[in-house]
Amino acid sequence: MNRSLNRIALLAAPLFVLSTHTAAAPAPAAPLTPSPAHAETALTSVELLSRHHYKAQPLDDALSQQIFERYLKALDPNRLFLLQADIDEFAFARTTLDDAIRAGRLDLPFALFARYTRRTNEQMNVIRALLDTKFDFSLNETYTPDRSEAPWAASTGELREIWRKRIKNDWLRLRLGGMNDAAIRTTLSKRYEHALDRAARFSSDEVFQTFMNAWASALEPHTSYLGPRAAEDFAISMKLSLVGIGAVLQERDDYVTVRELIAGGPALRSGKIEVGDRIVGVAQGDGPMVDVTGWRANEVVNLIRGAANTTVVLDLLPAGIDDEHHRVTLVRATIRLENQAAKSEIREIHSSGSIHRIGVIKLPSFYQDSEARRRNPGNFRSATRDTAQLIEQLKHDGIDALLLDLRNNAGGVLDEAVSLTGLFIDSGPVVIQHNARGQMRIERDLVAGMAWDGPLAVLINRASASASEIFAAAIQDYGRGIIIGEDSFGKGTVQTLIDLDEIARSKPPRYGELKLTVAQFFRISGGTTQLRGVTPDIALPSLSDTEHFGEASYDNALPWTRIGPAEYHSVGNIAALLPELNVRHEQRVAKDAGFHQLQEDAEELKAMRQRRTISLNEARRRAEYRRQEARAKIRNQLLGIVGPDGADLPDNDDGLFSDERSLSVDLAAEKARKTVRDVLLDEGASILGDMIELLATDSELARNVSAEHVSAEQ
Repeated sequence: MNRSLNRIALLAAPLFVLSTHTAAAPAPAAPLTPSPAHAETALTSVELLSRHHYKAQPLDDALSQQIFERYLKALDPNRLFLLQADIDEFAFARTTLDDAIRAGRLDLPFALFARYTRRTNEQMNVIRALLDTKFDFSLNETYTPDRSEAPWAASTGELREIWRKRIKNDWLRLRLGGMNDAAIRTTLSKRYEHALDRAARFSSDEVFQTFMNAWASALEPHTSYLGPRAAEDFAISMKLSLVGIGAVLQERDDYVTVRELIAGGPALRSGKIEVGDRIVGVAQGDGPMVDVTGWRANEVVNLIRGAANTTVVLDLLPAGIDDEHHRVTLVRATIRLENQAAKSEIREIHSSGSIHRIGVIKLPSFYQDSEARRRNPGNFRSATRDTAQLIEQLKHDGIDALLLDLRNNAGGVLDEAVSLTGLFIDSGPVVIQHNARGQMRIERDLVAGMAWDGPLAVLINRASASASEIFAAAIQDYGRGIIIGEDSFGKGTVQTLIDLDEIARSKPPRYGELKLTVAQFFRISGGTTQLRGVTPDIALPSLSDTEHFGEASYDNALPWTRIGPAEYHSVGNIAALLPELNVRHEQRVAKDAGFHQLQEDAEELKAMRQRRTISLNEARRRAEYRRQEARAKIRNQLLGIVGPDGADLPDNDDGLFSDERSLSVDLAAEKARKTVRDVLLDEGASILGDMIELLATDSELARNVSAEHVSAEQ
């Protein structure tokens, strides 16, 4: 356990996601039951969660009630299946779950899951009947999409009415998108059948993981449980490599379909697999072919992954052909997930007759191959090492300034936040850790020298969290660069991964891992990013739903607090630049139609979120649809969004899920989104261009900015 506790990481939600929709499959023959491994895992977790958590809380009746409520929310978040009678029947569990866990009995959460699956089956019969009714869209009815805080339905009749409006809204969306009634009925029938099948295909491990996460998150938002498969996926997301065939898979109808072939992977190199091919069977070497029709993507992936240099055989149906199977034999290899690694580009900013070359590095996460680091400390994959290499190349290409894009970077390994900061400061403290025992530990950059000592900016948004916030806060506190964007997430806690299989000395993996909050981190200036996040020096429009997204949206988040600052030497006074930078920023965006469009989008999104209900009157919705369609057309033109061969893309919501469209249409839309003008990145680069000019033309300002001093609290 001690070795695991030393693996300190600032962890985000799992990054390796295969699909948001699962395929149809037959329901299991018998209710799911807990396994002995589940009971053992729960018993081990009692000690770890009750004693070693930063916010240690005993497993008692009070915590039991919170676990019960969170488990219900995980099962039926929108209160569409369970009835108030079900909640009342299981009410005794509110104060007995703690006793059951301590006794190693997990029948209660599995019984509640069985009730949930029974209700989904019953509701499917209601849905089928509703799909055969004729809806009157001239009525002035409204629908409430978010029922997470609504009372549980008191009767099956009340629940039927909730579903009637839900289906009517789905029907209207498809109708506005141009689909006829027959096609709508077919689409929605398939959609809801698949939803039923998702519940039916839950495994006992998934039920257990759901329950364990209800328990863990009742302590604090960032504590969680990762089952063996989830732990493997998380490890892949951190080391950016896996052993497989190099194909991205997605569930479409009853098949797991090839969505993308990864460059250099065995699948692409074979020349025998195409995007759109459907996998109907998987065999290990000379072993028997396993029929995987109707399986979920993660189940098929589990069969395809394996040891390097071993053989896997795929039975494929080519796209659009249902009767011409062909088999492909592939040798598994290590696949590098380059699309999740740091990337760079150069943007040229034209201003006052000069051209400024701005290097941009996009960093999706603070990844590190910790296993490779243990084997060879001098040669391992990491965010810092990749970024350092990119900086050297950008310097060789003659950049004038550097912009680090941390938007949507949800965190990663703590060591990487410290070492990445070290690329931009000479040496010194980066972050302060405070554990549950009140002990302080200052994490420092000990490597002298900087990879980049020129003008620097960091672009953040609401989804920049954890390690991203440590880095941005350190750059801000040192006065090393400008922070641009919106207030960050506000996650100021440190997690460690505890390998339960390591504790039990179990091979192969059976028990999974606990992600445990063990400390809170503080800026070197003394404050914490907890709840408040990092406030940018120059604010850009926000499209985020701050009410429901961010640390402050959690009901049990740790509070904001402050400690004494560390002693550190700031490298500059960025504040001296900000007044003029803001003036130039405001003048520029006032003339930028794309920026204006983004501001209008942000305002409209905010207004839409404040509306708790949606009209089900077709005339009203069609008028709104046309208005949004006109806005979308203007937006697409301003931002350069076009389809393949320059064709226009649909300008509005068609009511379909991704896997309900043809794969070619879905891929074309995805490709178009990648080519859209990034208004915020453009403005971030322009702000750096302004910074270059100010430092070059105002010698007194340049001296003020570069002045060093010992810093205390901000």
